[in-house]
Amino acid sequence: MPFDWTFPYASRKMPVLAANTVATSQPLAAQAGLRMMLAGGNAVDSAIATAIALTVVEPVMNGIGGDMFTLVWHEGRLYGLNSSGRSPAAWTPEYFAGRDTMPPSGWGTVTVPGQVAGWKALHERFGKLPFAQLFEPAIEYAERGFAVSPTIARQWATQAPKLAHEPGFAQAFLPEGKTPQAGQWWRFPEQGRTLRDIAETGGESFYRGALAAKIAAFARETGGALTADDLAAHQPQWVEPISQGFRDYRLHEIPPNGQGISALIALGLLEHFDLEGMGCDSADYYHVSIEAMKLAFADLHHHVADPEHMRMDAAALLDPAYLSERARLIRMDKAVTPLAGAPKTGGTVYLTAADAQGTMVSFIQSNYHGFGSGVVCRAQASACITAA
Repeated sequence: MPFDWTFPYASRKMPVLAANTVATSQPLAAQAGLRMMLAGGNAVDSAIATAIALTVVEPVMNGIGGDMFTLVWHEGRLYGLNSSGRSPAAWTPEYFAGRDTMPPSGWGTVTVPGQVAGWKALHERFGKLPFAQLFEPAIEYAERGFAVSPTIARQWATQAPKLAHEPGFAQAFLPEGKTPQAGQWWRFPEQGRTLRDIAETGGESFYRGALAAKIAAFARETGGALTADDLAAHQPQWVEPISQGFRDYRLHEIPPNGQGISALIALGLLEHFDLEGMGCDSADYYHVSIEAMKLAFADLHHHVADPEHMRMDAAALLDPAYLSERARLIRMDKAVTPLAGAPKTGGTVYLTAADAQGTMVSFIQSNYHGFGSGVVCRAQASACITAA
Protein backbone atom coordinates (compact mmCIF):
# COMPACT_ATOMS: atom_id res chain seq x y z
CA MET A 1 0.00 0.00 0.00
CA PRO A 2 1.25 3.56 -0.62
CA PHE A 3 2.70 5.38 2.37
CA ASP A 4 1.78 8.93 3.29
CA TRP A 5 4.71 10.43 5.15
CA THR A 6 2.94 13.70 5.97
CA PHE A 7 1.03 14.54 9.13
CA PRO A 8 -2.15 16.67 9.17
CA TYR A 9 -1.32 17.95 12.66
CA ALA A 10 1.83 19.20 14.36
CA SER A 11 3.61 16.19 15.84
CA ARG A 12 6.96 14.94 17.08
CA LYS A 13 6.21 11.50 15.67
CA MET A 14 8.49 10.21 12.95
CA PRO A 15 7.67 7.56 10.33
CA VAL A 16 9.62 4.36 10.94
CA LEU A 17 9.78 1.47 8.49
CA ALA A 18 10.98 -1.83 9.96
CA ALA A 19 10.50 -5.57 9.60
CA ASN A 20 9.77 -6.11 13.31
CA THR A 21 8.02 -3.57 15.51
CA VAL A 22 6.33 -3.10 18.87
CA ALA A 23 4.51 -0.01 20.08
CA THR A 24 2.90 0.95 23.36
CA SER A 25 2.55 3.88 25.74
CA GLN A 26 5.69 3.19 27.81
CA PRO A 27 9.18 2.99 26.22
CA LEU A 28 10.54 0.52 28.78
CA ALA A 29 7.69 -1.88 28.03
CA ALA A 30 8.28 -1.52 24.30
CA GLN A 31 11.96 -2.30 24.87
CA ALA A 32 10.94 -5.49 26.66
CA GLY A 33 9.08 -6.56 23.54
CA LEU A 34 11.98 -5.66 21.26
CA ARG A 35 14.29 -7.79 23.41
CA MET A 36 12.16 -10.81 22.56
CA MET A 37 12.41 -9.99 18.85
CA LEU A 38 16.20 -9.77 19.12
CA ALA A 39 16.24 -13.11 20.95
CA GLY A 40 14.50 -14.79 18.01
CA GLY A 41 10.93 -14.47 19.19
CA ASN A 42 7.92 -13.52 17.12
CA ALA A 43 5.29 -10.79 17.45
CA VAL A 44 3.32 -12.82 20.00
CA ASP A 45 6.35 -13.31 22.24
CA SER A 46 7.03 -9.59 21.93
CA ALA A 47 3.44 -8.64 22.78
CA ILE A 48 3.32 -10.86 25.86
CA ALA A 49 6.65 -9.56 27.18
CA THR A 50 5.47 -6.00 26.61
CA ALA A 51 2.19 -6.71 28.42
CA ILE A 52 3.96 -8.25 31.40
CA ALA A 53 6.34 -5.29 31.61
CA LEU A 54 3.42 -2.85 31.52
CA THR A 55 2.11 -4.29 34.79
CA VAL A 56 5.32 -3.02 36.39
CA VAL A 57 6.14 0.26 34.63
CA GLU A 58 2.56 1.48 34.09
CA PRO A 59 0.70 0.18 37.17
CA VAL A 60 -2.15 2.68 37.22
CA MET A 61 -4.13 1.39 34.24
CA ASN A 62 -3.21 -2.30 34.42
CA GLY A 63 -1.79 -4.89 36.79
CA ILE A 64 -1.18 -8.59 37.29
CA GLY A 65 -4.79 -8.96 38.39
CA GLY A 66 -6.32 -7.46 35.25
CA ASP A 67 -8.05 -8.81 32.15
CA MET A 68 -6.91 -8.99 28.54
CA PHE A 69 -8.42 -9.04 25.04
CA THR A 70 -6.26 -9.90 22.04
CA LEU A 71 -6.54 -10.12 18.27
CA VAL A 72 -3.84 -12.06 16.40
CA TRP A 73 -3.31 -12.15 12.65
CA HIS A 74 -1.28 -15.28 11.88
CA GLU A 75 -0.74 -17.10 8.60
CA GLY A 76 -3.69 -15.44 6.89
CA ARG A 77 -6.24 -15.94 9.66
CA LEU A 78 -7.57 -13.69 12.44
CA TYR A 79 -7.85 -15.11 15.97
CA GLY A 80 -9.53 -13.61 19.04
CA LEU A 81 -8.73 -14.33 22.69
CA ASN A 82 -10.94 -13.16 25.55
CA SER A 83 -9.28 -13.69 28.92
CA SER A 84 -11.51 -11.63 31.13
CA GLY A 85 -12.54 -13.23 34.40
CA ARG A 86 -16.05 -13.99 35.55
CA SER A 87 -17.74 -12.88 38.76
CA PRO A 88 -17.16 -14.84 41.98
CA ALA A 89 -19.73 -17.59 42.51
CA ALA A 90 -20.86 -15.86 45.70
CA TRP A 91 -22.07 -12.82 43.76
CA THR A 92 -25.80 -13.43 43.85
CA PRO A 93 -28.53 -10.77 43.72
CA GLU A 94 -28.74 -11.10 47.50
CA TYR A 95 -25.03 -10.29 47.82
CA PHE A 96 -25.68 -6.81 46.43
CA ALA A 97 -29.09 -6.30 48.05
CA GLY A 98 -29.78 -2.69 48.91
CA ARG A 99 -27.34 -1.26 46.36
CA ASP A 100 -28.40 0.75 43.30
CA THR A 101 -24.93 0.71 41.70
CA MET A 102 -21.74 -1.30 41.86
CA PRO A 103 -19.20 0.03 44.38
CA PRO A 104 -16.36 2.06 42.81
CA SER A 105 -13.56 0.10 44.49
CA GLY A 106 -12.82 -2.66 46.97
CA TRP A 107 -13.62 -6.36 46.96
CA GLY A 108 -17.15 -5.68 45.75
CA THR A 109 -15.70 -4.91 42.31
CA VAL A 110 -13.24 -7.81 42.00
CA THR A 111 -13.79 -10.43 39.32
CA VAL A 112 -11.47 -13.37 38.64
CA PRO A 113 -8.16 -11.98 37.26
CA GLY A 114 -7.98 -13.30 33.72
CA GLN A 115 -4.86 -12.01 32.03
CA VAL A 116 -2.23 -14.37 33.50
CA ALA A 117 -4.08 -17.30 31.94
CA GLY A 118 -4.38 -15.25 28.76
CA TRP A 119 -0.62 -14.77 28.55
CA LYS A 120 -0.17 -18.54 28.83
CA ALA A 121 -2.90 -19.42 26.31
CA LEU A 122 -1.53 -16.95 23.78
CA HIS A 123 1.99 -18.31 24.20
CA GLU A 124 0.91 -21.96 23.93
CA ARG A 125 -0.75 -21.32 20.59
CA PHE A 126 1.67 -18.94 18.91
CA GLY A 127 4.82 -18.36 20.99
CA LYS A 128 8.35 -19.43 20.06
CA LEU A 129 10.51 -18.53 23.06
CA PRO A 130 10.27 -20.24 26.46
CA PHE A 131 7.39 -18.79 28.47
CA ALA A 132 9.59 -17.87 31.43
CA GLN A 133 11.90 -15.84 29.19
CA LEU A 134 9.08 -13.42 28.43
CA PHE A 135 9.04 -12.36 32.09
CA GLU A 136 12.71 -11.44 32.36
CA PRO A 137 12.49 -7.72 31.45
CA ALA A 138 9.50 -7.12 33.75
CA ILE A 139 11.20 -8.87 36.66
CA GLU A 140 14.31 -6.76 36.10
CA TYR A 141 12.26 -3.56 36.15
CA ALA A 142 10.46 -4.63 39.33
CA GLU A 143 13.59 -5.71 41.20
CA ARG A 144 16.17 -3.20 39.97
CA GLY A 145 13.77 -0.30 39.54
CA PHE A 146 12.87 2.21 36.85
CA ALA A 147 12.25 5.93 36.50
CA VAL A 148 8.56 6.81 36.78
CA SER A 149 7.42 8.66 33.66
CA PRO A 150 5.69 12.07 33.89
CA THR A 151 2.35 10.72 32.66
CA ILE A 152 2.34 7.82 35.11
CA ALA A 153 3.39 10.10 37.97
CA ARG A 154 0.44 12.38 37.23
CA GLN A 155 -2.03 9.48 37.01
CA TRP A 156 -0.60 7.97 40.19
CA ALA A 157 -1.03 11.23 42.11
CA THR A 158 -4.60 11.59 40.88
CA GLN A 159 -5.85 8.06 41.55
CA ALA A 160 -3.88 6.64 44.47
CA PRO A 161 -5.16 8.88 47.31
CA LYS A 162 -8.74 7.78 46.57
CA LEU A 163 -7.80 4.16 47.32
CA ALA A 164 -5.61 4.54 50.40
CA HIS A 165 -8.28 2.84 52.54
CA GLU A 166 -8.45 -0.35 50.45
CA PRO A 167 -6.72 -3.52 51.75
CA GLY A 168 -2.98 -3.47 51.09
CA PHE A 169 -3.04 -0.45 48.80
CA ALA A 170 -1.26 2.22 50.82
CA GLN A 171 1.66 -0.06 51.71
CA ALA A 172 2.18 -0.91 48.05
CA PHE A 173 1.53 2.35 46.23
CA LEU A 174 1.62 5.11 48.86
CA PRO A 175 4.80 4.51 50.86
CA GLU A 176 5.08 7.15 53.58
CA GLY A 177 1.78 8.52 52.27
CA LYS A 178 3.34 9.87 49.09
CA THR A 179 3.15 9.08 45.38
CA PRO A 180 6.34 8.99 43.28
CA GLN A 181 7.39 12.09 41.38
CA ALA A 182 8.27 12.13 37.69
CA GLY A 183 11.78 10.73 37.30
CA GLN A 184 11.80 9.13 40.75
CA TRP A 185 13.30 5.65 40.92
CA TRP A 186 10.66 3.07 41.80
CA ARG A 187 11.24 -0.53 42.84
CA PHE A 188 8.64 -3.22 43.53
CA PRO A 189 10.58 -6.38 44.48
CA GLU A 190 7.43 -8.10 45.77
CA GLN A 191 5.83 -7.88 42.34
CA GLY A 192 9.07 -9.21 40.87
CA ARG A 193 8.79 -12.29 43.10
CA THR A 194 5.18 -12.80 42.06
CA LEU A 195 6.08 -12.57 38.37
CA ARG A 196 8.94 -15.04 38.91
CA ASP A 197 6.53 -17.51 40.53
CA ILE A 198 4.09 -17.15 37.62
CA ALA A 199 6.91 -17.61 35.10
CA GLU A 200 8.32 -20.72 36.78
CA THR A 201 4.92 -22.43 37.11
CA GLY A 202 3.49 -21.42 33.74
CA GLY A 203 0.74 -19.50 35.53
CA GLU A 204 -0.47 -22.55 37.48
CA SER A 205 0.49 -21.05 40.83
CA PHE A 206 -1.78 -18.08 40.19
CA TYR A 207 -4.90 -20.20 39.63
CA ARG A 208 -4.34 -23.55 41.32
CA GLY A 209 -1.20 -23.24 43.44
CA ALA A 210 0.49 -21.26 46.17
CA LEU A 211 -0.41 -17.83 44.82
CA ALA A 212 -4.06 -18.82 44.39
CA ALA A 213 -4.19 -20.02 47.99
CA LYS A 214 -2.73 -16.73 49.22
CA ILE A 215 -5.17 -14.66 47.14
CA ALA A 216 -8.14 -16.66 48.45
CA ALA A 217 -6.90 -16.40 52.04
CA PHE A 218 -6.38 -12.64 51.73
CA ALA A 219 -9.91 -12.30 50.36
CA ARG A 220 -11.36 -14.23 53.31
CA GLU A 221 -9.41 -12.12 55.80
CA THR A 222 -10.38 -8.76 54.28
CA GLY A 223 -14.01 -9.27 53.28
CA GLY A 224 -13.72 -10.50 49.69
CA ALA A 225 -15.93 -13.05 47.92
CA LEU A 226 -13.23 -14.45 45.61
CA THR A 227 -12.37 -18.09 46.38
CA ALA A 228 -9.82 -20.67 45.33
CA ASP A 229 -12.56 -22.43 43.36
CA ASP A 230 -13.32 -19.21 41.46
CA LEU A 231 -9.66 -18.92 40.46
CA ALA A 232 -9.31 -22.58 39.50
CA ALA A 233 -12.40 -22.42 37.26
CA HIS A 234 -11.07 -19.63 35.03
CA GLN A 235 -10.38 -20.51 31.39
CA PRO A 236 -9.49 -18.10 28.56
CA GLN A 237 -11.84 -18.26 25.58
CA TRP A 238 -10.84 -18.30 21.92
CA VAL A 239 -13.59 -16.36 20.17
CA GLU A 240 -14.59 -15.40 16.64
CA PRO A 241 -13.89 -11.68 16.15
CA ILE A 242 -16.74 -9.40 15.11
CA SER A 243 -16.31 -6.76 12.40
CA GLN A 244 -17.83 -3.73 10.73
CA GLY A 245 -17.17 -2.26 7.31
CA PHE A 246 -16.34 1.42 6.95
CA ARG A 247 -15.66 2.85 3.50
CA ASP A 248 -13.02 0.57 1.95
CA TYR A 249 -11.94 -1.01 5.22
CA ARG A 250 -13.16 -3.69 7.62
CA LEU A 251 -12.41 -3.28 11.30
CA HIS A 252 -12.36 -6.16 13.78
CA GLU A 253 -12.95 -6.38 17.53
CA ILE A 254 -13.36 -8.97 20.28
CA PRO A 255 -17.10 -9.65 20.79
CA PRO A 256 -18.86 -8.85 24.09
CA ASN A 257 -18.17 -8.83 26.95
CA GLY A 258 -15.40 -6.80 25.32
CA GLN A 259 -16.34 -3.16 24.78
CA GLY A 260 -14.81 -2.77 21.32
CA ILE A 261 -18.23 -3.26 19.77
CA SER A 262 -18.94 0.39 20.64
CA ALA A 263 -16.36 1.50 18.06
CA LEU A 264 -17.94 -0.75 15.44
CA ILE A 265 -21.43 0.60 16.20
CA ALA A 266 -20.17 4.18 15.87
CA LEU A 267 -18.54 3.42 12.52
CA GLY A 268 -21.74 1.76 11.32
CA LEU A 269 -23.64 4.92 12.21
CA LEU A 270 -21.08 7.18 10.51
CA GLU A 271 -21.45 5.21 7.28
CA HIS A 272 -24.75 7.06 6.84
CA PHE A 273 -23.11 10.51 6.77
CA ASP A 274 -21.02 12.36 4.20
CA LEU A 275 -18.03 13.03 6.43
CA GLU A 276 -15.83 13.95 3.50
CA GLY A 277 -18.32 16.57 2.38
CA MET A 278 -18.43 18.07 5.86
CA GLY A 279 -14.70 18.66 5.81
CA CYS A 280 -12.19 17.28 8.29
CA ASP A 281 -12.26 19.11 11.65
CA SER A 282 -15.40 21.07 10.77
CA ALA A 283 -18.06 21.63 13.42
CA ASP A 284 -20.46 19.25 11.64
CA TYR A 285 -17.74 16.59 11.38
CA TYR A 286 -17.11 16.68 15.13
CA HIS A 287 -20.81 16.92 15.96
CA VAL A 288 -21.73 13.81 13.98
CA SER A 289 -18.75 11.86 15.31
CA ILE A 290 -19.59 12.75 18.92
CA GLU A 291 -23.27 11.91 18.49
CA ALA A 292 -22.37 8.55 16.94
CA MET A 293 -20.14 7.68 19.89
CA LYS A 294 -22.83 8.75 22.36
CA LEU A 295 -25.34 6.41 20.74
CA ALA A 296 -22.75 3.62 20.59
CA PHE A 297 -21.98 3.98 24.30
CA ALA A 298 -25.70 4.03 25.08
CA ASP A 299 -26.10 0.64 23.39
CA LEU A 300 -22.91 -0.63 25.02
CA HIS A 301 -24.00 0.15 28.56
CA HIS A 302 -27.58 -0.98 28.02
CA HIS A 303 -27.01 -4.25 26.18
CA VAL A 304 -23.44 -5.54 26.66
CA ALA A 305 -22.84 -7.87 29.61
CA ASP A 306 -21.80 -11.46 30.25
CA PRO A 307 -22.35 -13.08 26.81
CA GLU A 308 -24.34 -15.90 28.41
CA HIS A 309 -26.92 -13.42 29.69
CA MET A 310 -27.13 -10.79 26.93
CA ARG A 311 -30.62 -10.31 25.53
CA MET A 312 -29.34 -8.77 22.28
CA ASP A 313 -26.30 -10.33 20.63
CA ALA A 314 -23.50 -8.58 18.75
CA ALA A 315 -24.95 -9.43 15.35
CA ALA A 316 -28.19 -7.65 16.22
CA LEU A 317 -26.35 -4.54 17.43
CA LEU A 318 -24.41 -4.40 14.15
CA ASP A 319 -27.36 -5.25 11.89
CA PRO A 320 -27.43 -2.73 9.00
CA ALA A 321 -31.14 -2.05 9.42
CA TYR A 322 -30.72 -1.39 13.13
CA LEU A 323 -27.73 0.91 12.52
CA SER A 324 -29.69 2.80 9.87
CA GLU A 325 -32.55 3.29 12.32
CA ARG A 326 -30.17 4.50 15.03
CA ALA A 327 -28.37 6.85 12.63
CA ARG A 328 -31.65 8.69 12.05
CA LEU A 329 -31.57 9.72 15.72
CA ILE A 330 -28.59 11.98 15.01
CA ARG A 331 -29.79 15.53 14.48
CA MET A 332 -27.65 18.15 12.78
CA ASP A 333 -29.33 20.98 14.69
CA LYS A 334 -28.86 19.73 18.25
CA ALA A 335 -27.11 17.26 20.53
CA VAL A 336 -29.15 14.29 21.71
CA THR A 337 -29.02 12.88 25.24
CA PRO A 338 -27.92 9.21 25.12
CA LEU A 339 -30.85 6.97 25.98
CA ALA A 340 -28.89 4.71 28.32
CA GLY A 341 -26.93 7.38 30.17
CA ALA A 342 -23.38 8.70 29.90
CA PRO A 343 -20.53 6.19 30.05
CA LYS A 344 -18.44 5.97 33.20
CA THR A 345 -14.74 6.75 33.06
CA GLY A 346 -12.21 3.99 32.73
CA GLY A 347 -8.73 3.25 31.53
CA THR A 348 -6.51 0.64 29.99
CA VAL A 349 -3.21 0.06 28.25
CA TYR A 350 -2.81 -0.87 24.60
CA LEU A 351 0.06 -2.41 22.68
CA THR A 352 0.67 -3.78 19.24
CA ALA A 353 3.42 -5.86 17.68
CA ALA A 354 4.26 -7.18 14.22
CA ASP A 355 7.07 -9.31 12.83
CA ALA A 356 8.75 -9.95 9.49
CA GLN A 357 6.71 -13.14 8.97
CA GLY A 358 3.47 -11.14 8.93
CA THR A 359 2.14 -12.04 12.37
CA MET A 360 0.43 -9.05 14.00
CA VAL A 361 -0.99 -8.62 17.50
CA SER A 362 -3.49 -6.08 18.84
CA PHE A 363 -3.57 -6.30 22.62
CA ILE A 364 -5.64 -4.61 25.37
CA GLN A 365 -4.83 -5.15 29.03
CA SER A 366 -6.80 -3.45 31.76
CA ASN A 367 -7.81 -3.20 35.40
CA TYR A 368 -10.78 -1.10 34.16
CA HIS A 369 -9.82 2.19 35.84
CA GLY A 370 -7.03 3.76 37.87
CA PHE A 371 -5.47 1.02 40.04
CA GLY A 372 -8.57 -1.12 39.52
CA SER A 373 -10.31 -2.14 42.72
CA GLY A 374 -7.48 -0.78 44.83
CA VAL A 375 -7.13 -4.16 46.56
CA VAL A 376 -3.51 -5.34 46.75
CA CYS A 377 -2.84 -8.83 48.05
CA ARG A 378 0.33 -8.11 49.98
CA ALA A 379 0.50 -11.72 51.07
CA GLN A 380 1.24 -12.70 47.49
CA ALA A 381 2.77 -9.39 46.37
CA SER A 382 0.62 -8.94 43.32
CA ALA A 383 -0.25 -5.66 41.71
CA CYS A 384 -3.85 -4.53 42.10
CA ILE A 385 -6.58 -7.03 41.47
CA THR A 386 -8.87 -5.83 38.72
CA ALA A 387 -12.15 -4.03 39.24
CA ALA A 388 -15.28 -5.56 37.69
